[in-house]
Amino acid sequence: MNAVSALLRQRLFWPFAALVALLVADVRRTPTFLTIRVQDGHLFGGPVDILRNGAPLLLVALGMTLVIATRGIDLSVGAVLAISGAIACTVISTSAHPGQPGTLLLAVALACGASVVLGLVNGFLVAVAGIQPIIATLILMTAGRGVAMLITEGQITTITSPAYRTIGAGFWLGVPAAVIIAGLILAAVAVGTRRTALGMLVESVGVNPEASRLAGVRSVSILLAVYAASGLFAGIAGLMVSSNVMAADANNAGLFIELDAILAVVLGGTLLTGGRFSLRGTLLGVLVIQTLSISVTIQGISGAVTPLFKAIVVIAVFLLQSPAARERLRVRRRPAGGSASGGSASGGDTSDGGSAPAVPLNAKVAN
Repeated sequence: MNAVSALLRQRLFWPFAALVALLVADVRRTPTFLTIRVQDGHLFGGPVDILRNGAPLLLVALGMTLVIATRGIDLSVGAVLAISGAIACTVISTSAHPGQPGTLLLAVALACGASVVLGLVNGFLVAVAGIQPIIATLILMTAGRGVAMLITEGQITTITSPAYRTIGAGFWLGVPAAVIIAGLILAAVAVGTRRTALGMLVESVGVNPEASRLAGVRSVSILLAVYAASGLFAGIAGLMVSSNVMAADANNAGLFIELDAILAVVLGGTLLTGGRFSLRGTLLGVLVIQTLSISVTIQGISGAVTPLFKAIVVIAVFLLQSPAARERLRVRRRPAGGSASGGSASGGDTSDGGSAPAVPLNAKVAN
């Protein structure tokens, strides 16, 4: 019983249980959902779709995890994603040789470079200018879509480049390229934050920036680095999204992805108050969010109520994760007379189920 209680108290148990429940519901609706098949040397199937479609969200959520660990927030990742896709597609569409590797490398380099610069701007506003993270990143969130519209001249920019399409819709060794890219970045972040002191420095800035500064930690450098990483990861996600549809849509690319990223990070156990973070939890949160998005379609739920359905599931998981909510539920289930009062307080022997007789206050004790 103690082992079960300890398991239920684990923060990652309920997101994992929600993921399993969603998969079971999908399998009941579509029995072949979890079947992975090989076609033309490439992997296809429900699990592959979840991983491939969730790769951009995973990248954005990784950057968001690092930012939240420093007690910050980055609301501009969706706009950075749109700007990155707009830059890459514009470079390719205006090139005389859109299919050449050199054009692809130039487009990717310019898009990623611009994304890092935008991340550094956010970091400067937060770390140097002292603006609250939600306000600093809200500025770029609001203006970023306009910047993307200026780059694409208000049009949906379509391109034709097989090499660029590989980033979001292609395969490497039979595995979706987006999954491999996201997996490699996840592994690099895990090694960089858990095998070096970088992770501890990030957490120290989130726990107490002033104390970490007095201890010799360069808080400004750490903040600049995490916001730059968030911008870079969002930029790579923008390459995936735009290459998957071979177009740059400044209005709709990455719309509200920042909200899904925050949900994934919090579902994974990282607190918005900063400090300790969990990359495994973020990965699990992304899988839950992406599976939930696919489950809505499989279950035949109307697109108009999709946000409501997602909200209900996420709130349920949060309540099950909350120690306060579980304690209240435990108290309600406890029997009315089950509290440890009984007759033990009077010091009498109540082993037979009865209560000790009351003794008047003015009674005399016989010698």
